[in-house]
Amino acid sequence: MRNPIRSMLIVALGFLLMQGTGGAETATSHSPATASSAASGPGADAVLEALLAGNKRFVDGKRTYPNLGNTRRTDLFSQGQKPVVTILSCSDSRVPPEHIFDAGLGDLFVVRVAGNVADTDEIGTVEYGTEHLGTPLVMVLGHSKCGAVTAVFKGDEVGGAIPRLVDNIIPAVNAVKASAGADFSDASLDLAIKANVRQSVHDLLAHSVIVRELVEAHPGDTAVRDEQARDEKRGADEQPDATEKTMRGAQRSSDEKR
Repeated sequence: MRNPIRSMLIVALGFLLMQGTGGAETATSHSPATASSAASGPGADAVLEALLAGNKRFVDGKRTYPNLGNTRRTDLFSQGQKPVVTILSCSDSRVPPEHIFDAGLGDLFVVRVAGNVADTDEIGTVEYGTEHLGTPLVMVLGHSKCGAVTAVFKGDEVGGAIPRLVDNIIPAVNAVKASAGADFSDASLDLAIKANVRQSVHDLLAHSVIVRELVEAHPGDTAVRDEQARDEKRGADEQPDATEKTMRGAQRSSDEKR
């Protein structure tokens, strides 16, 4: 049976940057508003506000490390999980959602895949988070220097199953090349990363009846919108280079895979 959801917000959050250059991170006993602090039934906007506040703490080096103690583990074991957001994010080791949002155990339902693409497995997992666990917020999370998007833009080679994994990124890259030119640069990569986040939102809504119906069921307080978190202490040229292998010629389209 489908869990009731009071509101449904899908957020395309691009350019969540790495930790800033602030002071050392220290654990504290006090936890400001975190994603789980409103777990008694927060709406999507409240959850998003808490996540962005957690990201600011991360950037500022003021993490609180909430919901990591023995009591939290015991409660999750006995009462089950009640995450407040479903996050589709890249597998890049530099952007673990639980860390960059200063969240704890049971706060986030996370789906991680290279390039934050929305294909069959990822969509099915998002559906579990929204329909079964009842999260009011779905976030598609992109990040700077994404190696998968770089891969598609440059057309470099890899083998195995990687071309089929990242072919979902091709429409976003092609759109950027058509509008801004095919030359690779930091600026064009930034545009492609943003476009790829929105492409994943499009793919999720286009291919998931469950998520689409949840969104359509709440037209008055539902939105699909872009958000962006910045680390103003760090410039683009200070971001770490991507280390992923890149690919060439992913010829199979997302529709062919499905």
